[in-house]
Amino acid sequence: MEQQLISAAARGDIKAVLALLEDGADINATDHYGNTAVMAATQKNNVDTVKVLIGQGADINIRNNNMDNVLLYAGAEGLLEIVKIAIQAGADTTITNRFGGTALIPASDRGHVDIVQELLTNSDIDVDHINHLHWTALLEAVTLGDGGGNYQKIVQLLVDHDADVSIGDRDGVTPLEHAKRRGFKEIELILINGGA
Repeated sequence: MEQQLISAAARGDIKAVLALLEDGADINATDHYGNTAVMAATQKNNVDTVKVLIGQGADINIRNNNMDNVLLYAGAEGLLEIVKIAIQAGADTTITNRFGGTALIPASDRGHVDIVQELLTNSDIDVDHINHLHWTALLEAVTLGDGGGNYQKIVQLLVDHDADVSIGDRDGVTPLEHAKRRGFKEIELILINGGA
């Protein structure tokens, strides 16, 4: 029954989801990937199904075998509606992915401006969290980004939300030094104006 629930959630079949829950299916059961029904719905971007499952008491903080949960996956993949729903549902923003990063870090390195803005504006996420690679969201936006418009906006958002511009990577290289090495003039200026 639980596997049927997870499959129905992945398909976005809300009627089947509700019927299975009524029949006693465990809402937080996992499949062989460690995915719960709400995680399966998130992976398919089935927004309404995610809402229904949360309304029925799904635990959005459970991580799958890949160390992803609803907020971490949606943030990394740029699924803004699900990020908003997860924040409203009280997602734990301190839970980290397999790289030891919060949802803000992959959102920053993948150029998801809207996700970064949502996390910084409407959640209690730590702007200066350092992952296992010893990178912050700011470092990842500079070192893994292309220096273009989206990354400029992300760096500006991080600076505006008091990101510590002096935190360097494992070798002590700061975001400003990385920006200079890569020739990202606009990002250099944002960082200098932000106190770097």
